Amino acid sequence: MPRRKVTEIKYDINDSAVERLKNYNINYVKRKRSEEKAKISNRVYRLISMGQRLYEQGKREKDNFNKIGLYSLEEAYEIVKKNRIPISFRAFGGRVERKSIPSVKIGRKRFIPSLLLEDWISLYDEFYTVRDAFKKLKKYERGLNLRAFIGRVEKNSIPSIKIGTQRWIPKTYIDEYAKVVKNYHTVSSAMNELRKNGIKIRRNAFERRIDRGRIPHVKIGGKRFIPKDVVKQVIKGELDRMKNRNK
Repeated sequence: MPRRKVTEIKYDINDSAVERLKNYNINYVKRKRSEEKAKISNRVYRLISMGQRLYEQGKREKDNFNKIGLYSLEEAYEIVKKNRIPISFRAFGGRVERKSIPSVKIGRKRFIPSLLLEDWISLYDEFYTVRDAFKKLKKYERGLNLRAFIGRVEKNSIPSIKIGTQRWIPKTYIDEYAKVVKNYHTVSSAMNELRKNGIKIRRNAFERRIDRGRIPHVKIGGKRFIPKDVVKQVIKGELDRMKNRNK
């Protein structure tokens, strides 16, 4: 006897967070960042020239360099601490060595221009580091591990921008993404909910229903998300069918 056709679930997904994610333009963010970098570069060049003249004139006291906006590594880190950036001095020094935090060498001493330091600090207002973005989503997406998350970033499923040697993810995107993860199930988490309720269904059968439009969903960054209310309806429908079969 042929299996009865599964009832199609009617559900209108009208979600502003989903729309913002679908229409997110990372190229605009990159273009804006490039323009900002060009403006800063011209000003930093003039600042470095002033520092080199001070050095050549023998005016090598730190106050002279500070006045024009050049700071030693230790002084720059104190500014970073005042701005409550969560980073140790050792990690800060490592980023300077790897050039993810730009610096310049005048004579034998390395300085961080105030403009570049302020710009780096301001990134924390607009972007998450990859690890911080992962921590934000981990609160809502069970089973997410850092390696898998980095894979999504590398595949551009989650948009990011590379500044210096470090990769950053826009806060506006991650904050909206967190709203979706909070209110939707991935296919894997939907399957877990079905199993917890005693519903036995193969994953490929479940995915066929999604592909055929019988289970409403949205696709963001190549990943399918199903509203939690829809999953509840699927569970109710399956439990009702199980009861009817047992009558």
